[in-house]
Amino acid sequence: MPRKRVVKQHGASSAASKVQRSARVQKDEAPSRWWLKRGLLALFVIFILVPFLQRTLPELIQHLVYTHRIRVPFFIDLSRPSDLSLNHTVNMYLTSEEGISLGVWHTVPESKWKEAQGKDLAWYQNTLRDGSPVFIYLHGNTGTRAAAHRIGVAKVLSALGYHVLVPDYRGFGDSTGEPTEAGVTTDALYVYNWVKERSGNSLVVIWGHSLGTGVATSAAVKLLEQGKSFDGVILEGAFNSKGKEMPAFTWYYWGLPGSGYLFPDPGEENKAIFPSEENLKKMTCPILFLHSEDDHLVPFEIVQEMYEVAVSAQNAERVKMVPFDGSLGYLHNGLYRDPHLPDIIQKFVLSL
Repeated sequence: MPRKRVVKQHGASSAASKVQRSARVQKDEAPSRWWLKRGLLALFVIFILVPFLQRTLPELIQHLVYTHRIRVPFFIDLSRPSDLSLNHTVNMYLTSEEGISLGVWHTVPESKWKEAQGKDLAWYQNTLRDGSPVFIYLHGNTGTRAAAHRIGVAKVLSALGYHVLVPDYRGFGDSTGEPTEAGVTTDALYVYNWVKERSGNSLVVIWGHSLGTGVATSAAVKLLEQGKSFDGVILEGAFNSKGKEMPAFTWYYWGLPGSGYLFPDPGEENKAIFPSEENLKKMTCPILFLHSEDDHLVPFEIVQEMYEVAVSAQNAERVKMVPFDGSLGYLHNGLYRDPHLPDIIQKFVLSL
């Protein structure tokens, strides 16, 4: 019986294989396209919706500048500074305006730490007349007076024999109210006047860090309008209105058509501007700039420009700048760790 010849239909089978492969590829590509579409939609929301929300919700801009609702470190009782190894510190509340209560820490010189144990608020207030210099530390945005670098500065100053008052502006920490430029400046001036009334002829020095440098210069100008002046001002990590700290994502929009509309000047609402450069042109008190060359938030070039403005307004004897080498890794918040900082501060105080 003759065998049946089986003829392979190479053309048909090849075509079928191609169809199957194409179907598999399309099936594999479907999820990728799904994610691509949603990714593009997310980008649309970020680049279009968020800026318009900023335009229509000034409160969002206010929060992004101050970030005062981020109250780190978490789970800290601000009324108990001793829990943070500040054993010669008292917590108190001052009323800067009607309805505005400010949480404030007062740390006495380290030499008084034993004597300070168990003492009440009245004792702490009386120590302000002991002749030791008094520092008022105006902190930056985000967090509270309990942040590690803020405690670090207080400890450095206390070890030098100085009093340190660290307030939380309105809206920060356990202070009431909402922050505005005028409001936080008022808070700083109130704390200063409160100290002056209780410290006799002691030096009162203002130390501003980051956002606090803007508060310090604005308060200095307001005080000048009253015919008074700070004994000295330290500006750490200073910024000006041209280089103000902005939320990290906003740099994507710079230079795009319409960016001026999408990102209006917050100063139009009088909520966040702090024209430090203009203020420096008016200030008459001694100024010390401290800045790390690797500052990741405020480029070193900005403080150099501000220093030159301040020197032009006064002179190089009354305005000093101390840079810190970028290889030390201090960035924006770490200058308090520098072993030479106490000598730098002491030299500045002795020059006042």
